[in-house]
Amino acid sequence: MTLHHPRLPLGLLSLGLALSSSTTLADSGITLAPLNVSDVLEDGYQPRQASVAGFGAAPLLDTPASVSVFTEQLLQDRQVRLLSEVLQSDASVGESYAPIGYYENFNVRGFELDAAHSYTINGQTIAGEQNVALENKQQVELLKGLSGLQSGVAEPGGLINYVTKRPQDIRSLTVSSTALGERYIATDLGGWFGSERQFGLRANLAHEDIRSYVDHADGQRDFASLAFDWQVNPDALLQLDVEYQQREQRSVPGYQLLGGNRLPHGIDPDDRLAYQHWAKPVQIDSLNLGGRFEYRFSDTWTGSVSASRSRVVIDDYSAFAWGCYGAASCAGSKVPNYFSPEGDYDIYDYRSPDDTRRTDEAQVTLNGLFALAGLEHELTVGSSAQRRTVDQRPKFNEWIGSGNIYQPTPALEPFDGSPGHRERRLDSRQYGLFASDRISFDEHWQTVLGARVVRLDEQAFGEDGNLRRHTRQYELLPNAALIYKPRADISLYASYSKGLSSGNAAPWFALNSQDILAPTTSRQLELGIKREWQRMSLSAALFQLRQGYQYAQPDGSGDFTYVQQGQQKNTGLELAASGWVTSNLQINASAAAIRARVGGSGTRAYDDHQALNVPNLRAALQADYSLPGVPGLALLGGARYSASKYANQAGTVAVGGYAVFDIGSRYRTRIGGYDTVLRLTVDNVFDRRYWRDAGEYLGDGYLFQGAPRTARVSAAVSF
Repeated sequence: MTLHHPRLPLGLLSLGLALSSSTTLADSGITLAPLNVSDVLEDGYQPRQASVAGFGAAPLLDTPASVSVFTEQLLQDRQVRLLSEVLQSDASVGESYAPIGYYENFNVRGFELDAAHSYTINGQTIAGEQNVALENKQQVELLKGLSGLQSGVAEPGGLINYVTKRPQDIRSLTVSSTALGERYIATDLGGWFGSERQFGLRANLAHEDIRSYVDHADGQRDFASLAFDWQVNPDALLQLDVEYQQREQRSVPGYQLLGGNRLPHGIDPDDRLAYQHWAKPVQIDSLNLGGRFEYRFSDTWTGSVSASRSRVVIDDYSAFAWGCYGAASCAGSKVPNYFSPEGDYDIYDYRSPDDTRRTDEAQVTLNGLFALAGLEHELTVGSSAQRRTVDQRPKFNEWIGSGNIYQPTPALEPFDGSPGHRERRLDSRQYGLFASDRISFDEHWQTVLGARVVRLDEQAFGEDGNLRRHTRQYELLPNAALIYKPRADISLYASYSKGLSSGNAAPWFALNSQDILAPTTSRQLELGIKREWQRMSLSAALFQLRQGYQYAQPDGSGDFTYVQQGQQKNTGLELAASGWVTSNLQINASAAAIRARVGGSGTRAYDDHQALNVPNLRAALQADYSLPGVPGLALLGGARYSASKYANQAGTVAVGGYAVFDIGSRYRTRIGGYDTVLRLTVDNVFDRRYWRDAGEYLGDGYLFQGAPRTARVSAAVSF
């Protein structure tokens, strides 16, 4: 988001010069050929800039980091509703406990993202325990790797930033449906008003009746957002955003390994484990507020102040499948957190109402351009403050019976009881001072030097309300990069960064159950090259990431203690290409090869093999081909590949690799005098069966199947 410059935009200035020239030439008796203006060659899938890797929008070519940008056209052509559908287009990303009906999470470069710190809207941190609506998003940005300079405390995998749509003159209506009868309607309304058109509004509304391919997993969603811009004067801009979403859907439990060492087979993706008629849909209410005021002191200095609040309330009354205490073949295990060899599983009455997560954040920055000692500087300095709280009721997870994955689920009665009162579980306060300076030595060499000083004051409480841990910690998080541009369209860089991550919570079965461990540090080295070639953006990055390893350590007697011990080191190569291959064909493609290893954990079986849920190779492709002989008609296609990956920490069980193909079409036309876009997509066109997710959640391993063949059609009309 940038201030409007008082000078005329380049397009208007050029038009004015053209008009002036045409008048003069006409007087001279010279006639110019007509000028045709067309917007057919739009950027499409090719991103030009992103703000996720810094403190403002910057060209990707000059950004010394690996960044993926999912543009508005890509989001529309994919007809996405969830972040998982967006991130399928990047090979460095995998799902990490993203069940249907619950909020999703992911791993990037082999490290899980953190719901507390890994998600932002317009650069402002939000509570990640929500499925952020996409109707009001201009693009989604992904910074792969450490983001300590940008966000302070964060997981080493990366940072996701949603960029909201700004006000513009627009009136559109979109309707959509699927082969399952899903009903979806959304409106996008905006415009500028005022005596000098200094006020801008944009409203997005959406309703969705969710029809899941899994039995008994339907739901609904309502969403509303408002963006407001006020150009106070040529040097001052105020931007406000508010969005609210209420989403409810029955959650779908994952499968677990049979006997702890074998994959389930012959599973129908439609089947839902543990279904009970009295269980309720998971309801997630989310409210995200953000405001930013930017002021230009001069042509070279600007300042900004921003503030945000994100609040999520989760009501979860589920019938949940977990473990096999009720099976005779599991009787010898103290913690049978897997299904029995025969496919038996326990059914629990799980209740967690009023689970409230809230994040408040404020930040002030100053940006300036100046020359010093013959060098050009682009300086950013600032300060930030953030508070995150978690309020929950005591754990309510009561055994009510058993089922079998190959048999219909028996009808069971709910447990006679209720959760206790809600208590504060976490109060985390983070303060930061940061500075970043881009120094240009000449037209070829640049360096970016930055650091953030973080003060973390965090209190973690047990279910009894007693203080379990109080962490006070200062940490310096440096970031340094060297950039070499042999040509204006080629950039090579090398970077080093350090990060600080929150400690994880110990699972319920550990001897230190519910304890939240202390924060841990991480480090990254990265080498990269970027090229802007014609209308294509090409990039390659080689990285190494290291972080302390956190896991439930077995003691040999059947008990576990959740510890930080050892290190996980991920080394990888990423390749990406996006943009127009020809005037008719555009692509968004990526590939990632990752070697993820754990060492020094104290548990030999967990060391020196590929880490859990991280394939050593992924690839993804989205393509858009405009048919030359049929104006407005384009064919869409996509492919996703994943090598096999381990489904347990010991590396003895792996889910198979898979390749999934998607097809679709887009047709732009006019109906009744209105611009209309018709879209059809068919995902997993060959109906491939595969395990999409084999990760852990709260210390337990789960398996989730990929969606079967899914067709969706939509029509978007602009008035």
